[in-house]
Amino acid sequence: MKILICVLLLILGPLQYRLWYGQNNLDAVQRLATQVTEQTTQNQVLQVRNDQLEREVYDLKHGDTVIEARARTQLGMIQQGEIFYQVVD
Repeated sequence: MKILICVLLLILGPLQYRLWYGQNNLDAVQRLATQVTEQTTQNQVLQVRNDQLEREVYDLKHGDTVIEARARTQLGMIQQGEIFYQVVD
């Protein structure tokens, strides 16, 4: 019985060493889990942004109102027959 206990302890020693100090120890696994969580959160934020950009591209390809709104706000364009008023503070 004592021999069996000694053999089990000899086997358990290296396993414990690998668990605490080896290449894939508990600390490394915890750091990787944290990185995965952070990356998942970042991916979700980027996915929302990509969805918004995709909708915007679709609107630009298929809708004249979006193009007209962009021309008005970004380029200061007006339609023919409209009068442009500029208010200065």
